[in-house]
Amino acid sequence: MTAEVIDGRAFAFALRERVSEYAHRFEAETGRQAGLAVVLVGEDPASQVYVRAKGKATIEAGMASFEHRLAADSSESELLALVETLNADPLVDGILVQLPLPDHMDEAAVIAAILPDKDVDGFTVVNAGRLAVGLSGFVPCTPLGCLMLLKDRLGDLSGLDAVVIGRSNIVGKPMAQLLLQESCTVTVAHSRTRDLPELVRRADIVIAAVGRPELVKGHWLKPGATVIDVGINRLPAAQGEAKGRLVGDVDFGSALQVAGAVTPVPGGVGPMTIAVLLRNTLVAAYRSAGLPLAEEAI
Repeated sequence: MTAEVIDGRAFAFALRERVSEYAHRFEAETGRQAGLAVVLVGEDPASQVYVRAKGKATIEAGMASFEHRLAADSSESELLALVETLNADPLVDGILVQLPLPDHMDEAAVIAAILPDKDVDGFTVVNAGRLAVGLSGFVPCTPLGCLMLLKDRLGDLSGLDAVVIGRSNIVGKPMAQLLLQESCTVTVAHSRTRDLPELVRRADIVIAAVGRPELVKGHWLKPGATVIDVGINRLPAAQGEAKGRLVGDVDFGSALQVAGAVTPVPGGVGPMTIAVLLRNTLVAAYRSAGLPLAEEAI
């Protein structure tokens, strides 16, 4: 048996098309574009790439992109003042502060300063609490994208056994909460979990989000399981290579021989993150304007 390869790029493209359609409807009804503000502190090369990609995608979706850059030696109070300005700006529907921040800044304090209704990354304690108790709020983009891929392939997830490998606030914990809301039986595994392979073998759904290259082997998997690989790791360059290849947290080649479906790296979960960010920004805009929106439609 060879597993289906879940095409995250194609799904993300379709999601961005739907976002664009609703974004143009929003502009026609309100006379303004939905707006996303992205804040970058410092000159981290990877962060610069991410910020450029987010700005480009926002504009392509028919929304306004507001990019703010602060020097690496800016004070935390300067950053907090900028966040407060964006909180009060009626043209800004979503605020994203690009992480990581310089060491002298308190990331938790900065995230807490973002209005929950503009927290399109879903990182504030308020939105985490809303998710935990089943209230409407914003969910971190990567786990929500994973859930969309799962439901697209499996439909109703009720009663399925799911293992989430990783317990981060950004992916692992919110992923587990989303799966619980879908009536899955959920186990969260981590660095101190005993006999991880045996735990994974019982799972209908495996979410790997631990940051360890090719940790999950094919022989760990239950035949026919659906595997979502959130990891992205660069291996050391082999002889003759300019740079090492990108791999996930799942040994893709061996997983293909056992799983029912598996996401590749790259081209699986990665494209979903920006697409869901755009979707969350659009939802924030509709809510801010008091306009009706069938959120399940996008």
